[in-house]
Amino acid sequence: MQERYFNRELSWLEFNARVLFQGLNKELPLLERLQFLSIVTSNFDEFFQVRVASIKRLIMENSNQTDASGLSPHMVYTSISARAHQIMRTQQECLMSDILPSLAEKGLIYVTPMQYTQQQIEYLSGVFNSEIFPLLTPLRTDVEAFPHIKNLTTYAAFLLAPIKGIKVGSEALKGSDDLPRIAFVEIPDGISNIYWLPGGDSNSRQFALLQDIVAQYGTKLFPGFDVEETLLFKVTRDADFAVDEDAGKNFIHAMEDVLIQRKSSFPVQMTCNSSSQKIIRFLMEKLELKEDDVYRVNQIINPADLMELRDADEAPALSFERWEHFYPAGLPEEEPYWDSLKMHDRILHVPYESYDPVVKFLSDAADDDDVLAIKMTLYRTGRDSPIIDALERAAQRGKQVVVLVELKARFDEERNIAWANELEQAGVTVIYGLVNLKVHAKILMVIRRESDTIRRYVHLATGNYNTKTAKLYSDISLFTANLQIANDATQFFNLVTGYSTLQNMNCLSMAPVTMKSRIIAMINREIERSTAENPGLIIAKMNSLTHEEVISALYKASQAGVKVLLNIRGICMLVPGVEGLSENIRVVSIVDRYLEHARIFYFQNGGTPELYCSSADWMNRNLDRRIELMFPILDKVAFEDIKSILDTYFADNTTAMELQSNGSWEPVVRGKKDEVIRAQEVLYKKYRQLEEKKPKSEETRFEVRRK
Repeated sequence: MQERYFNRELSWLEFNARVLFQGLNKELPLLERLQFLSIVTSNFDEFFQVRVASIKRLIMENSNQTDASGLSPHMVYTSISARAHQIMRTQQECLMSDILPSLAEKGLIYVTPMQYTQQQIEYLSGVFNSEIFPLLTPLRTDVEAFPHIKNLTTYAAFLLAPIKGIKVGSEALKGSDDLPRIAFVEIPDGISNIYWLPGGDSNSRQFALLQDIVAQYGTKLFPGFDVEETLLFKVTRDADFAVDEDAGKNFIHAMEDVLIQRKSSFPVQMTCNSSSQKIIRFLMEKLELKEDDVYRVNQIINPADLMELRDADEAPALSFERWEHFYPAGLPEEEPYWDSLKMHDRILHVPYESYDPVVKFLSDAADDDDVLAIKMTLYRTGRDSPIIDALERAAQRGKQVVVLVELKARFDEERNIAWANELEQAGVTVIYGLVNLKVHAKILMVIRRESDTIRRYVHLATGNYNTKTAKLYSDISLFTANLQIANDATQFFNLVTGYSTLQNMNCLSMAPVTMKSRIIAMINREIERSTAENPGLIIAKMNSLTHEEVISALYKASQAGVKVLLNIRGICMLVPGVEGLSENIRVVSIVDRYLEHARIFYFQNGGTPELYCSSADWMNRNLDRRIELMFPILDKVAFEDIKSILDTYFADNTTAMELQSNGSWEPVVRGKKDEVIRAQEVLYKKYRQLEEKKPKSEETRFEVRRK
């Protein structure tokens, strides 16, 4: 019997396999392939910290409750371990047997300790003594309190034996014959991971890795001892902690406690090389890890260490062609947007278009004497943010500035606490989220005094107010002065900052109050208006689809003849292509140079189509446990533009993969006569052509008359 739902965690693993698939793609530049392999590792780091940790906790609680896919926690964990080991083995094989040899052919040669020449040994010994040795702190393990191993930190471990005939010192330092003499050394952070070596020829350069240098020369940390074996390893710990929502005034302290707990929580997984089985067994015993929890790699613990090769002179030839971020044609570059937005809504599509308009919109508001107030939400905003600078400047100029900072943004909590404190010191009114709900909505409202009225300008987005990720993530945002949207935005801020109950909104839908019911109602409406002659159509693009109620509604739509096209970057629990259940549903996924992050929903609505963008995926956490917003695209030009973007994703026959009813993903097959379509490239060329069509202002030159 075909299950109605794929397992959430196993579906995520297949997403990481699609990332790996790009790393295996020999048609991509070498450093881009290496980047994809690095993303596989960073994805796993978060997955094990959060999702696998929660499953292991259920197992420890002896929970046998099955999920929507019919699997118990133990069955899920066993399946995760098998598939994750397989993915990591393939990743390592690609790195060591394909990418590194190919880089060597291009003149960038990784040298392992066994390959160091005498000249390189002497050079690295000097580097170790002068630059690395002072940063290292060896930690012995044959003590009552086992040394703490930090989360996601690479260590070198050394199995030691006293040199015969040499006095070690006090009896305490000699150690016990009953315990192995093993010491750990943390690989230092904040210094280079790559060291260029002397030697080679005019056509190549050789390099060593910091992890290898520490492992090779770490014997200098233990005078009087021989190093019998070494091991490089990294431990992933549980980070699935919830803050005490009832902490009240002490909420920030409660959040800081969570950050402290995360550093010393129980070990979930260990990644290591295979150079010492004795040390591996020792670590497994001390950390209470089983064989399934240990992931062995050939040599390199963190492929991301190699990304410092991006700074090499050879890097441009081994990377994607540079794509510009164009300033959107519909917005003035020099003047404020107020007059433009009173005439038309404007859409911004990053990273093809520059994120500068969002920064300019907020910066202009901060400096405009007629702007009275600024209100916005912040979820993840990045370091050195011009967004923060503009908000502080606005407050210092006497404007009312209200910012809802979501402290519970996972892994950004510490940074958000710092931003919140800094904003408060500048005079900004800071709201620290809502009890039991993450505020994930992306909204900014500027209230301005104008000659005839008080006017509100609103920016709504599918992605965060983060200038760094806006160069890497594909997102859609809307600038508007539409009165109905502005009224809804005002209601939204009153609700999340005060005691207001939610009134009926004309345009915006908000989770967890109205968004889920609105989405399901629109799916049901599509069923009602679908006919054999004119079948309904739903097109949706999002990061993940896991909400069982929404999936059930989509199954009903398929059974009623509605065509459903889904573009899902990550997790998809819906099973497509099952006769009598989902034969009218097609699911594709695109993993390419930009991270697909926009959420776009299209409903044909019997010939009166509607189009929405949202901060929310169709997941339980988004629709039931977060504050999210879904906003309509009302401007005709903007509507056609976003609909065209949506269609482009389903035309892709180069990077797209299609979900099969058995849970596997297969590359979309391109016919011999079909035009080659790569969605992201098509979109880039579209915006480049718009840039080329812009009228070029002629430079005025003055010629000076001379004798």
